[in-house]
Amino acid sequence: MLKMNNLSYAFGAKQVLSNISLDIADGSFYAVMGANGCGKTTLLRCMDNLLGIPYDTVFLDGVDIRRMKSRQRATKIAYVAQRPTTDVDFSAFEIVLMGRNPYQTHLQNESQHDWDIVEQCMRQTNTWHLRCSTLQQMSGGEVQRVMIARALAQQTPILLLDEPLASLDISHQLEILGILSAINREQGKTIVLIIHDLNMALQHCPKLILLENQHIAYCGDTRQGLTEENIRRVFGINPSIREIDGQQYVLINDTKQIPRRDL
Repeated sequence: MLKMNNLSYAFGAKQVLSNISLDIADGSFYAVMGANGCGKTTLLRCMDNLLGIPYDTVFLDGVDIRRMKSRQRATKIAYVAQRPTTDVDFSAFEIVLMGRNPYQTHLQNESQHDWDIVEQCMRQTNTWHLRCSTLQQMSGGEVQRVMIARALAQQTPILLLDEPLASLDISHQLEILGILSAINREQGKTIVLIIHDLNMALQHCPKLILLENQHIAYCGDTRQGLTEENIRRVFGINPSIREIDGQQYVLINDTKQIPRRDL
């Protein structure tokens, strides 16, 4: 279990998160949603101790994540950034192979087992045909899928993804969400992802963390959390919830924004 206990975080004088407490249960699939600037990315990065969080605020299986060595943490949590970059022009295969680094010593070369895992993860994300391509030769969506393959190759029980659908067309968005849903369902992997599409969250993410003004406005079942009232308050839009064949859908009634209660 990933647990956050009264976490606050600021960039200089700008407070981003305030008194965040939540439990992410093993095998759960969470969407993180909220207006721009509400702290979604910061929340995910704090979950993986990428920002130097305070001690005794984030725990993994009861252990303070600040006290875990980076290699140990990398066998537990894989993180996919919103705008993945690398300074060296590696091939896609080499990038995905980096996901196996936590399991190797400095003097150990990759094994056939590592290569097999890389191929499996690249085929799973429909990137195997890109294995010899460099980042500069790939589109933004292709780079994003390669980075997801690298995270899968890490074989961690927890997967954190910051807007993994941002650079993908609708077909690949559905493909990636289908892959993640299958991994969550069949392997019991815990998945937390930032997503903006309300209907995709309703259809693919059973759980929801809704952020508003540095705080958690809602945490729980997605269908119960994405109500007309919550959407109106958090996003400043005028929605309607409709149910078709047992599935909820969010319709936006107009483009006139409703003033949000910003700090």
